[in-house]
Amino acid sequence: MTGTVSSDSALLTTRELNKWYGHDPSKLGRMAGRPSTRLHAVCDVSIMVRRGETLAIVGETGSGKSTLGRLIVRLEEPTSGDVLIDGVSVLGVRGEQSQTLRRRVQIILQDPYSTLNPYRTVAASVGEVLKVHGMDSRVERDKETDRLLELVGFPVSMRNQVPGQLSGGGRQRVSIARALAVRPELIVADEPVSALDVSVQAQVLNLFEKLRDELGLAYVFITHDLAVVKRLANRIAVMYLGRIVEEGPAEQIVNDPKHPYTRALLDAAPQLDAQRDSEASRATPSLRGDMPNPIEPPTGCVFHPRCPAVMPVCRTAVPAVTEPEVGRTVACHLHPGPAPSPELELTKEM
Repeated sequence: MTGTVSSDSALLTTRELNKWYGHDPSKLGRMAGRPSTRLHAVCDVSIMVRRGETLAIVGETGSGKSTLGRLIVRLEEPTSGDVLIDGVSVLGVRGEQSQTLRRRVQIILQDPYSTLNPYRTVAASVGEVLKVHGMDSRVERDKETDRLLELVGFPVSMRNQVPGQLSGGGRQRVSIARALAVRPELIVADEPVSALDVSVQAQVLNLFEKLRDELGLAYVFITHDLAVVKRLANRIAVMYLGRIVEEGPAEQIVNDPKHPYTRALLDAAPQLDAQRDSEASRATPSLRGDMPNPIEPPTGCVFHPRCPAVMPVCRTAVPAVTEPEVGRTVACHLHPGPAPSPELELTKEM
């Protein structure tokens, strides 16, 4: 884990965030020709990110982590719950105030082609963002574009190239420069290095760390790669089938996972296993089977069909969220300890 948290105040808070797709399988719905299935993609997710902090959202494909990221930046609207910036709901404001809040949070996606116009040069792509947000002078836009490109380590001499002429790492640096153009305080990074070669991944991760240290940025870093998490995150929230099943300081979760799913993810990460005690690693069963159909989730604990430590209660009862240690939470029948302390709940709702 690297980096430090500069403030105790919460920059981002989500409160019981839910996202459903589809409609109720009611008689009225069937008569209206609506889908008879519902998918609960994000289930009662409450997270908090402080200034200068990196919260990693970790889970397999289909866990709901990318949907959560899109809800945070309002690329999608939640079915229920709230998203707050400095305690102000981004869902409850309109007009100029809404635009101001949304500029404070930007997103970087796995595939830069989804945000870069293939026919625009690098300079035009970055300059376009500056113009939309009020920088009318062409001279000022060019100067600021070059500053942003230098900040992300992109050669200014290549400013007139188009995305098709760039490497994957180059395109991602341009995407980062575009995100920084509005001077955000929080960046949601959705699998930003998973499509890059290993050597390029390291360079881009170095860049994220550099920007956090120099600009005081906070990140919600969405990934399936626990090796990335260990390097970059202050805290980790492990997500499975739309739910946060474990959360806490990154070092503690990596070294002493409480939830069997977290333990299985760690066991599947070779770069981390080499650093862990070999005997303990061999004693931890690997993740088995595939994630269940989210339209028909299992009863009880949603992880129980794949869990190596499954008990009868797991098949019938949803595990409560408990606090096995101060500052850590887990939803697992193996840890039926006390509920999260009022202090922890207060911190999460700041």
